[in-house]
Amino acid sequence: MFKVLVSDPISDFGLQQLNGAEDVEVVKITGLSEEELVAVIPHYDALLVRSQTKVTRRIMEAGVRLKVIGRAGVGVDNIDLEAATNRGIIVINAPDGNTVTTCEHTLAMMMALARHIPQAYAKTVAGQWDRKSFLGVELRNKVLGVLGLGRIGIEVAKRAAAFGMTVIGYDPFLSEERASKLGIKPATVDEIVRTADFMTVHTPLTSETHHMIAKPQFAVMKRGMRIINCARGGIIDEAALIEALDEGIVAGAAFDVFEHEPPAPDHPFLRHPKVIVTPHLGASTVEAQENVALDVSEQVIHILRQEPFKNAVNMPAVPTDLLNRLQPCFTLCSHLGNSLAQMTDGAVREVTLECSGELADLDVTPLIPYVLKGILTRHLGSEQVNVVNAMHLAKSRDINVSVQKSLLAHSPHAFDEITIRLKTTVEERWVTGAVLPDAGERIVRIGPYPVELSPEGHMLLISQKDKPGIIGRVGTLLGDNGINIASMQVGRTEIGDSAVMILKIDKKTPESVMESLVAIPEIKRVREISFD
Repeated sequence: MFKVLVSDPISDFGLQQLNGAEDVEVVKITGLSEEELVAVIPHYDALLVRSQTKVTRRIMEAGVRLKVIGRAGVGVDNIDLEAATNRGIIVINAPDGNTVTTCEHTLAMMMALARHIPQAYAKTVAGQWDRKSFLGVELRNKVLGVLGLGRIGIEVAKRAAAFGMTVIGYDPFLSEERASKLGIKPATVDEIVRTADFMTVHTPLTSETHHMIAKPQFAVMKRGMRIINCARGGIIDEAALIEALDEGIVAGAAFDVFEHEPPAPDHPFLRHPKVIVTPHLGASTVEAQENVALDVSEQVIHILRQEPFKNAVNMPAVPTDLLNRLQPCFTLCSHLGNSLAQMTDGAVREVTLECSGELADLDVTPLIPYVLKGILTRHLGSEQVNVVNAMHLAKSRDINVSVQKSLLAHSPHAFDEITIRLKTTVEERWVTGAVLPDAGERIVRIGPYPVELSPEGHMLLISQKDKPGIIGRVGTLLGDNGINIASMQVGRTEIGDSAVMILKIDKKTPESVMESLVAIPEIKRVREISFD
């Protein structure tokens, strides 16, 4: 008999598959402390949690029989994934269980916003029969801008079309072909801001999406815009939104999430007459809670019985000898992919992994998830992308992935090299890296330019004409703005031709400084690359 411990409140309906299995015994004990879990976990093969239980390294080290941890929900930030991977424990979640629920909450907020329902309700129950103050708008024939077309964003777009809305959408991985199939007109963030009547955000919160709608966007926004956020707090600059509401640029906002939760009692959203708020209820339905529990229960049974399963969020199994040989390259591949994504514009269409040296004779497919994780994390965030689901996420976005092998290494310093090529709807770029015996991970080429960089911290990548004086002008500009240069490299193919300058800097570069760098005539392009 397999023993499963349920340590958080999960509905019996959601556990019915586990309870009905002849070879599974389910024990439900909630509210356990870490010490109490450490004491009881040695007797269990599986652990099911929601968000309350913190599954620490100590708990997993005590779980000598533990094979799988199931999270009845999406986020796994309460589980030490590194410890689970090191212990060989599979961690699974339920990424699809709250899709429809969050979509429907978005539409409910949109309708409430369009018709002033909360404000009208409050006045009516207070004894005021006020029909004149709440003149609403129809959704029909309005333009809905959707920022982020993952599972939830696509479901919102489908239902908005049924209301007679025209849907335009932005997603860094949205191709023309996929947009056509979905009935969505592709648009940039700027186009959505300037033309949409309603705007809803469904992106993860990353460094790329933090405050993606802020003062610059409100400055050019179509007057009368209505904004809905049921995704993550921080995607929209809350202070800038209040200013836009007060200035009449934004007609109303409906937020289910806040940048800091719960919000402070004096948060301006809580008293503004044009703002509707709910306490992060996007996934709070009976059906969603049951669905995530059902999904996780089913996968737990499959894992315990050694049957095929899905939705694992940590490292897949790799033969030990191959794992030992490839393991030094895992982080390198992730860093190469991440740096390349930050260098490149356009929606990703093709990713190619090219290996040389001894790696050319090995099965290097286990490296691909790490490459994709690095590339996709820039747009989807580290919470949504991992080495197990990266291939699935790439496939669902029509990204073609291939492996090529080369017998020759580009660098004289390394026997094994890895080149990642990224083709987008706009351009094609590549980077090459190696694990050097005495120096560790290094980026050894950026496109055709030879370099030797450690992938860490903040870097400025500057494409330029190879002319005297540019290095001095760049250094002066950064120094005048209090940005310290830790190191510098220049790569070029021929004297006087194109070149790249790579500056390691101590902190993130302000947008104003980036604009000043681009304004130097000899500089073609400036990119900041950060390794978190």
